[in-house]
Amino acid sequence: MTYAEIKNFLQSISDPVQKLEFVMDLGRYLAAVPSNALCAEIVGCTSKVEICRDGNKFYGRADSALVRGIVAILIAMVDKKTPQEIKEIDILSEFSSLDINLGAGRLNGLESMVRFFHNL
Repeated sequence: MTYAEIKNFLQSISDPVQKLEFVMDLGRYLAAVPSNALCAEIVGCTSKVEICRDGNKFYGRADSALVRGIVAILIAMVDKKTPQEIKEIDILSEFSSLDINLGAGRLNGLESMVRFFHNL
């Protein structure tokens, strides 16, 4: 799914539990990481998270279903964009507009992932 499709679908869901279920489902569709991709472990996440890159194509892994979904959303936002284009995206604001209920630990992890993308 594209980020626009994800955003439209999430905005059509009013029930917070259904939103979280949808986010967890998104994580199941993360593409496998190719062997030549460069991967970085994201420090600051409650779960073990890696974001990988092969040129301007991004991949991700996480040991939590919810975090895999969050990674999938972030990748949809930035995939196939240059580092400069990614820096121009207000990822946190855009993610906040999805109105997904996350606890403090998950929000800290989200901020760590956003820092990773902005520091490419």
